[in-house]
Amino acid sequence: MKERIVDDEIVLIPYYPNENVALAWYQDPELCRQVDNKDRVYTPEMLAQMYTYLSTHGHCYYIQYRGVLVGDVTLRDNAEISIVVCREYQNRRIGRRCTAEMIKLAKELGWHEVTANIYDFNTQSQAMFRAVGFAPTGKEWYAFRIEA
Repeated sequence: MKERIVDDEIVLIPYYPNENVALAWYQDPELCRQVDNKDRVYTPEMLAQMYTYLSTHGHCYYIQYRGVLVGDVTLRDNAEISIVVCREYQNRRIGRRCTAEMIKLAKELGWHEVTANIYDFNTQSQAMFRAVGFAPTGKEWYAFRIEA
C-alpha cells in the first residue's frame, strides 16, 4: 500500500504500528462508544489487536490532517468502511473526504458497493455518511452504490 493524497490538507498514511499516537484518540469514552458501542476506553493491547485485524483484513490508513495524525480509516475486504476522527478534529469534513477516498479505492478495486455499520445512537456518523451519499439499508447499516 502507498499513501493516498486526498486533497491539500489530508493524506492517508498506510497503517504501521504506532499505537502510542492512536491510543490518545481511543481514550475518549464517547468516541469509543461510537466505534464499538461499549462503555470502556481502549488499552494498548486492545488497540494493537484492532489494528492487526484491520490491517490484515483490508486497507487501513492513518488520517493525516495538516501534518498531524488525527484518526484512522479502513476499507475492509468485505467492503465495509470504518472511520474514526479524534474529537478535536471533528466537524472539519475530514470524515467526508476520507470516506469519499475509500469509495474511490473501492472503485479502483472493481467493487460495486461499500457499506458502513453505524449504531442507531450515532447520529453524527449517520449524517456524515448520508452527506457522502450512503443510504440506510437495514438496522444500523448503510450502503453506497458505486457507478461503473
